Amino acid sequence: MQIAVLTEKVLSGNELNKSDILSLSQAPLEELCSAANKIRENNCGKSFDICTIINSKSGKCSENCKFCAQSSFYHTHATHYPLMSAKDILEKARLAEKAGAMRFSLVNSGKKASQEEIVLLCEILEILSNETNMKLCGSLGLLDENDYQCLKKSGLSRVHNNLESSRNYYPQICTSHTFDEKIQSITAAQACGLEVCSGGIFGLGESMEDRIDMALTLRDLGIQSVPINILFPIEGTPFEKNSFLSMDEVRRIVALYRFILPKAFLRLAGGRKLLENKGKSLFSAGANALISGDMLTITGPCIEEDISMIKELGFKI
Repeated sequence: MQIAVLTEKVLSGNELNKSDILSLSQAPLEELCSAANKIRENNCGKSFDICTIINSKSGKCSENCKFCAQSSFYHTHATHYPLMSAKDILEKARLAEKAGAMRFSLVNSGKKASQEEIVLLCEILEILSNETNMKLCGSLGLLDENDYQCLKKSGLSRVHNNLESSRNYYPQICTSHTFDEKIQSITAAQACGLEVCSGGIFGLGESMEDRIDMALTLRDLGIQSVPINILFPIEGTPFEKNSFLSMDEVRRIVALYRFILPKAFLRLAGGRKLLENKGKSLFSAGANALISGDMLTITGPCIEEDISMIKELGFKI
């Protein structure tokens, strides 16, 4: 089916089926990206969302995600430390806000935050709520409704929980917890009235169909903030020899995701600093959000540079 026909179908408010999207995955790249950008302009305008994250607890993770430097299963150079103090986190948050960040996310290693950590996190969130004007997010593992209710009352507005890949490919990435456990935690957060940010990592060895299947799952879950991470192969992990994706392949992924998720914030995240011009061309292929600054164990582009680029492209933060 022609790109123009499917573009008009999306612009008219209709969803594409899997067959439609698979046909688009073979479409001429420049035409595909141009159409995706048109969909972004129609549904999102010039709105742009920028956030920053802090590695609030690092290393010694009990899970065996094959891409992760913080897993205790692998020998990497990642640093290890417990949950940071409220003072240190507040200092980082103030710097991020001063630089122009709209959102600030606490990211903890581990399958889920312990009950002792939940208490401390609630105290930290209350301090951040009182001392900054940023919206607060958290990537704190596979929590349940009770945990999310406590965190929400303390100021948490959005939960981050990546699916990583499709249900079919997920067992090739991680076996210490399941795809369904992730879905259960996401729906628990939604049941509490929290927004959810969820996406994945590309370059794990997944097929294009896996990428499409993950996007369809995100659509079914109603996710409106979708991180797009490009695997940064880390020495010591099982994926250390994976090839970094080409710019053209990343552009195609972003464009297809815009067709599937026309109203979402498609958020460039990990691996962006290795892309040409820090991924600038992806904002003409449907992307309209990013994570700025350091990416947990990997450094990233600074906020000031990102904001300058965003404004140059005509977006409004």
